[in-house]
Amino acid sequence: MEFAIKFAFDIMAFTSVMVLIVLGLGVIASMMGIFNFAHGELVLLGAYTVYVCDSVGIGGWTGVILAPLVVGAVGLVLEKTIIRRFYATPIIAMLGTYAIGLIIREIIRGLLGGHYKAIPEPLSGAFVVGGLEFSMWRSFIIATTLAVILGCWLLLTRTSIGLRVRGALENPMLARSCGISTGRLYALTFAFGAALAGLAGALIVPLYALSADIGIRFLVQAFLSVMLGGVGTFEGPVLGAAAVGGMAAGLPWVVSPVLADPLVFVIALAIVRLRPQGFISVGRL
Repeated sequence: MEFAIKFAFDIMAFTSVMVLIVLGLGVIASMMGIFNFAHGELVLLGAYTVYVCDSVGIGGWTGVILAPLVVGAVGLVLEKTIIRRFYATPIIAMLGTYAIGLIIREIIRGLLGGHYKAIPEPLSGAFVVGGLEFSMWRSFIIATTLAVILGCWLLLTRTSIGLRVRGALENPMLARSCGISTGRLYALTFAFGAALAGLAGALIVPLYALSADIGIRFLVQAFLSVMLGGVGTFEGPVLGAAAVGGMAAGLPWVVSPVLADPLVFVIALAIVRLRPQGFISVGRL
């Protein structure tokens, strides 16, 4: 029983990270109709922000707070200067984001000197419940993810901004005719998705050594989660991330770690083949 509880806790922590990454990716894909291939590098920028703040002595907590703001601002600049020019051609937009991600990754690689950097957990230690120890930082990740999910749901369903977003998603031409600035909504949506990626990077970097490739390990799983959950919904990517994250964290305990990653993709692709519209196919946020 103790092993099962610790096992479930570790899966929840990893799945929480996946949910944060997939939420940002899913919002961009649903709103704009493109997959952002630079999303992994936005995660990297969030992680690098924490590293810089820790290196200059202003603390990891400052980095966690600044990461979504910094990466959100970077996303806003990218959308306004480059990405919005290719909305009419999604394939070119995806190639463009891939090129942007490659540039960001190689710049960070040069700044890191190709080395791995260890980042201490801003909230270290553990607490004991029923004789079991639980990591404070992993618990913080889980709590933060739950708060973000609730906040995003309330934003999209209980505010005028959310109403505009849903309207622009379902019928952009009608939304523009009603006076909604879809261009501004697209920019804010891309910045919001980037900010979520930055927050995810800030939360995961104490768990993994910082390298220029830290975002790549999650990117393919994030795309698979969006496909599995369904594009165009809020709940779909969350469910997809929970499924892929749970399998990715749990399968190495059941089968060889060498087989675990391929098995995740085989299972997920089989589900997508049987249900290509995803878990939820409502078609709107």
